[in-house]
Amino acid sequence: MARGDSKPAVQQNTGDEKAKALAAALAQIEKQFGKGSIMRLGDSADKPDVQVVSTGSLGLDVALGVGGLPRGRVIEIYGPESSGKTTLTLHVVAEMQKLGGTCAFVDAEHALDVAYAEKLGVNLTELLVSQPDTGEQALEIVDALVRSGSIDLIVVDSVAALVPRAEIEGDMGDSLPGLQARLMSQALRKLTASINRSNCTVIFINQIRMKIGVMFGSPETTTGGNALKFYASVRMDIRRIGSLKKGDEIVGNETRVKVVKNKVAPPFKEVIFDIIYGEGISREGEIIDMAVEAKIMDKSGAWYSYGKERVGQGRDNAREFLRQNPELSVEIENLVRDHLGVKSRAVMRALKEEPKSKSTKAAKVEEMPAEDDPV
Repeated sequence: MARGDSKPAVQQNTGDEKAKALAAALAQIEKQFGKGSIMRLGDSADKPDVQVVSTGSLGLDVALGVGGLPRGRVIEIYGPESSGKTTLTLHVVAEMQKLGGTCAFVDAEHALDVAYAEKLGVNLTELLVSQPDTGEQALEIVDALVRSGSIDLIVVDSVAALVPRAEIEGDMGDSLPGLQARLMSQALRKLTASINRSNCTVIFINQIRMKIGVMFGSPETTTGGNALKFYASVRMDIRRIGSLKKGDEIVGNETRVKVVKNKVAPPFKEVIFDIIYGEGISREGEIIDMAVEAKIMDKSGAWYSYGKERVGQGRDNAREFLRQNPELSVEIENLVRDHLGVKSRAVMRALKEEPKSKSTKAAKVEEMPAEDDPV
């Protein structure tokens, strides 16, 4: 054969041959691993919109970009002591219960204040609570709840309190480096796929530690190694930045939350809100401030008004009026959300009473969009 007449040993497949080969490969995968193990994204019956649950703070819902915490994801909330971590998660629990969801609280710190949780709106009769003895037991409980497909939200308080069994059974002062980090890494490898399939949100509360000998950059780090940082879809840094006073009495904290990681929207947004002692996040105060800024509510002197209706004289009176009229509060809040381009807050729930497999929800919560919401 002449040098110029040589042909390549392997010819390129034509378009039809490639399509047939792909169809055969897909059929083989579905036969081996089951129907739905691989599919085209456009063929999925599920809408691409991110399902969310409100955090209890309107400003934080807006900062998260999608109107709340995403469902079926791992969330990490960390900060210094007494910064509002547990308060924020209890608000999320209350919001999920309002949607008809089932929630579980894994209290590894053995410090859950039941009376305070009830004040924040948590339905105690419907809340599942576990106080495990070891970190392995806590994470096995979380795994079992997620795999059941019937839980919508799980809170683990906190990662720092997930003590490995070897550390508990050992002597005080024993050096066991990396034990907790390995435990978290193994647990998250098992949990992530189940969390996504069951559409269950798992919130890990974490504490801050100081790294020794750091010359440049922040010496702060979180406990439990790096696995949680990678697996978390949303990470929030919450800190107390000031006090709220009524005369000489301190009645609450001014709190700042920074979204340091966000896989569902742009990160690094910050929000400041008030946490009132005994009441939790001042949602009505946020609604008033953001509604006035968006020109949905009017402020004339000390008076606040919505349309032709006077809401109250002074911010405290207006806040109390909205607390007494939750339907009006939700109406104004949804107008603010529409103005800012985030999902409206669900005020009704519809649970589908249909049997499902173990890997799916036993009861799926559907959010009811506003009338002008295209979702």
